[in-house]
Amino acid sequence: MPSLNSFIPFTKICRAIAPVAALCSVFGTVLSQAAPSHAVTQRSLLTPSLIQSIPITTAVAKAVNRVRGVKPKFCSHMLALAIDEILEDPRFETAQWGIVVEPVAEPTVLYQHNRDRALIPASNTKLLTTAAAINLISNRVPEIPVPLNQQLIEVNRYSNNSEADALLRQVGGQRRVNQELMRLGLRPESYIQVDGSGLSRSNRMPPSTLITLLKAMKRHREGVVFYNSLPIAGVNGTLRNRFQNTRLHGKLHGKTGTLRGVRALSGYLDNADYGTIAFSILVNQPGQSGQVLTQAIDQIVLQMAQVNRCNLDS
Repeated sequence: MPSLNSFIPFTKICRAIAPVAALCSVFGTVLSQAAPSHAVTQRSLLTPSLIQSIPITTAVAKAVNRVRGVKPKFCSHMLALAIDEILEDPRFETAQWGIVVEPVAEPTVLYQHNRDRALIPASNTKLLTTAAAINLISNRVPEIPVPLNQQLIEVNRYSNNSEADALLRQVGGQRRVNQELMRLGLRPESYIQVDGSGLSRSNRMPPSTLITLLKAMKRHREGVVFYNSLPIAGVNGTLRNRFQNTRLHGKLHGKTGTLRGVRALSGYLDNADYGTIAFSILVNQPGQSGQVLTQAIDQIVLQMAQVNRCNLDS
C-alpha cells in the first residue's frame, strides 16, 4: 500500500480552491502528523481504523471551526463507533456490557448494546427503591416530606446501604415496590430485586429497565426530588471525584454502582443538542480491576456528552 505522500499532494488541490486555503493548510498538517511519509499502512485510505480516523476527524472539525466558525459535529454514528472501540478493548474480552443512551424528550436511541441483558446492577438497585418510595408518598401527600427528602439524598447521593434497606422496609417491602414501579411503566418480569441497597449479587436488571425508570421519573411531578437526590459529577456524593475539569463537571446527575467485578453508572447528562439525555451503563467482569472498569465508563460518558444532532440522526 503506498504512503500518503504518493497520492496527489493535498496542497495542489488546496491552491485551486482559494477560499479554503487556510483550512487546507491545517488539514495538510493534520495528515502529515497522522501518517508520516515513511509509514506504510495496511488499510485503505478510504477506510481508516477508528483509532486513526477519530483524531483526524476531530482535528479537521476543529480546523473548520477556526476557519469558518462552524460548530464541530460528532454525530450519533460516530458515537457508536467510539463506544464500540472502547468495548472492543482486549481488556474487556470477558466483560458483559449493557448500555442504553436515549434523549428524555424524544423516542430516539443514540446508542444501545445488550439493552435487555439482565446484569448485576450493584447500587443502581437503589434507583428502584427510591423511585418507588417517591411515587408511593406523592400519592398520599401533596409534597415529599423533608425527612424522606433527606433520606433519599443519603441513599442515592451517598449510597448509604443501611438507609436503602431501611427505606425498602418502610415502603412495604419488595411487593409494594413492584406495584409502584408498575405504575411508573416498569414490568416486574424485567428485573429481579432482592434488597434495597444492591449489595446482593442476586439482583438483576437490564439497562433498558433503568432507562424506563429514569424517563418516568423525569416526567414525574416529584421528579425534581429524585433528580436532586443523585450525585453531581465533580461536585458531591459518590461522583465528587469524577469528571472534574471536564464538560460534564456539574452537568451530570447519576447513580454509581460498585461491587467486586461490577461497575455501573445510570442517570442524566446535559447535552447542547438533545437536552437531557438518560443513560445506563452496566458492566460485569469478574477479576477485572475496578479502576479499569470505571475509567472505561467515564470515557463512554464523555463521548456521549459531545454527541451532536446531525442530519443523519433526524
